[in-house]
Amino acid sequence: MNTESNGGSEGSEGGATSVGKPLGSRAPHFIKRSRPLHVSWQAGVFVVGLAVVAVGVVMLPLPGPGWLVIFAGMAIWATEFVWAQLVLRWTKRKVTEAAHKALDPKVRRRNIILTSVGVVIIAVLLAVYVAKFGFAMPWNIDE
Repeated sequence: MNTESNGGSEGSEGGATSVGKPLGSRAPHFIKRSRPLHVSWQAGVFVVGLAVVAVGVVMLPLPGPGWLVIFAGMAIWATEFVWAQLVLRWTKRKVTEAAHKALDPKVRRRNIILTSVGVVIIAVLLAVYVAKFGFAMPWNIDE
């Protein structure tokens, strides 16, 4: 029931991907037959996904592919939970839209111009600083 209502509302936006992959648990059939086993399976998937997402969050300020690991944790959750499947579908759609938008020549030209202006402003500020103080660090400047 849940699969049909979510899949139908997503079908108009998501296209063929929502029709090809129904929402819901992808646990093996013998696990789905037993309610206690299925709940245990879901708890295990949740804990593993949570651990992977937590490692990804730690990697955000540290060196490492933080966002990639977070999305891997979401993919683990999406094997069992409809909410994670919907979040991944939405994320994939937004990333695809952003990629198409970034490849637009007008957007690329605007981004190049904005980056060039920013580099020029930083270069001018750096030149003013060096002209006024030399190559001394700010904490070593005595006026």
